[in-house]
Amino acid sequence: MRVVRAPGVYGPQGDTALLMESLAREELPPGARTLDLCTGTGVLAVAAARRGAEATAVDISGTSVATARLNAKLHRCRVRVVRGDLTEPVAGERFDLVTVNPPYVPAASPRLPARGRRRAWDAGPDGRLLLDRICREAPSLLAPQGVLLLVQSSLSDVTASLAALERAGLRACVAASSTQPFGPVMTERAAWFEERGLVEPGTRSERLVVIRAVSETVRMAASREGTRPVTSATSAALGSGVDEEEADAA
Repeated sequence: MRVVRAPGVYGPQGDTALLMESLAREELPPGARTLDLCTGTGVLAVAAARRGAEATAVDISGTSVATARLNAKLHRCRVRVVRGDLTEPVAGERFDLVTVNPPYVPAASPRLPARGRRRAWDAGPDGRLLLDRICREAPSLLAPQGVLLLVQSSLSDVTASLAALERAGLRACVAASSTQPFGPVMTERAAWFEERGLVEPGTRSERLVVIRAVSETVRMAASREGTRPVTSATSAALGSGVDEEEADAA
């Protein structure tokens, strides 16, 4: 898929590709409502819209919002793009599928960057400043048969995400994974990762995983029917956020 990326916007990489593959495996009936948090270029929202979904994308970066709108126009599909802090712009709405590729790289600073390129990947000393919020807040955005797809690195504690989603009332599992070499940012921090015990000495690769989380009731129904849980269009939108615009087909 051709993607335009403005300077400073996180471009599609290995984690995006893994999440895209997981998205492609999900059944999206016509009119399914989808949400892509931390959308960046908007590529995941565009992919959902091209399959007939009513797609919404959210990012805190104004440049990312503009880029996502541009990519939606480029691919002649409609995506509602909203600027705001994670789930706040869509509070009260419900979605059949939520995808998230958040910042998850461990960083020395205990705070999220307020600006600059590092905003796209830095996530505190354990890489969980946004992951913990997502695990708490995203479940409330799911429709009764909704699915959450979340991608993260093995360095930011996959087990903690699984446990947090279980506590939120979802049934979570690792649905996909891949191993890739460290990129420039990770390589630069490799010695620090070793000091913190996040990787074994000499390790220069990370495991990326996609966590798939669904409600317990959906899992039980699927088990009785002998089929995999699927998404379905439900719950109309109750509200929207700020700085909102639809990117329509030209």
